Amino acid sequence: MPDGMGSAALYLYLSVLIFGFGACIGSFLNVCIYRIPLGLSVIKPRSHCPNCQTMIAWYDNVPFLSFILLRGKCRHCSKDISWRYFTVEMMTAFLLFLVWLKLGYAPRPFGFVPVSDFWIVPIYWLGVAGLILGTFVDFDHMIIPDRVTIGGTIVGIVLSTFVPSLHEQTSSFGGFLASAGGAVLGGGILWSVAGIGAFVFKKEAMGMGDVKLMAAIGAFLGWRSVLFTLMISSFVGATVGLAMILLGKNEMKGRIPFGPYLSIAALLWIFWGPGIWTWYLNLFAFDLTAPGL
Repeated sequence: MPDGMGSAALYLYLSVLIFGFGACIGSFLNVCIYRIPLGLSVIKPRSHCPNCQTMIAWYDNVPFLSFILLRGKCRHCSKDISWRYFTVEMMTAFLLFLVWLKLGYAPRPFGFVPVSDFWIVPIYWLGVAGLILGTFVDFDHMIIPDRVTIGGTIVGIVLSTFVPSLHEQTSSFGGFLASAGGAVLGGGILWSVAGIGAFVFKKEAMGMGDVKLMAAIGAFLGWRSVLFTLMISSFVGATVGLAMILLGKNEMKGRIPFGPYLSIAALLWIFWGPGIWTWYLNLFAFDLTAPGL
């Protein structure tokens, strides 16, 4: 087999493995989403049906396949299994696969901005997993676990120190400063917004979970991602709120958490953010040497 075909076959093989790996990570995230808010261990006991408490056999716990074969029902009590389990597995597999494509052959698909270092890919995988975990816990309980936010901030700073290219830096100290600066900027802006909102409206305007999540995003992705995430999440949130008002569901608006909007915006940054940032700056670029200026 020619080298080109051999490389393509190897890349395809690795892509399939990574998609399967993502599905397994999604299966574990389902456990975390259910157990962490309840203060339960994510290790023991083994997975079990939340209705009849029967332990789930390994062959009934295969991502995607088991849900399809069982037609979304428990084998023992026949109660429906939430589609969320399938959704989280598929979403995680798909997003981790897309992150992998940022390292693939040029040109990258979908206009993805390529990564400059192999180690950025697993770091992004970790960040994506944290965003998915925080999003679904926020949907269910209107909280974002500290192990996602505070833990994510600490891990982001540590990893940035060892992989400074994550922030386009060449030294460990530069990576540390960029990450810590992003965390302070992200958390600081939303903390200020929360404080001003509480003063103006005389009630909590934003949960501290959102503040800490923004700090974690800044630690992983840097200060530019903070500005991008705040702008895009605000736009998405306003759009959803307006849609609910038009649909006559404005009474639900106050019960929708802000964390998922932050997560969506952070994901957009991971795939396209630096390119969008450059495009935006170019809109305001002026050539001061041009005639007439």
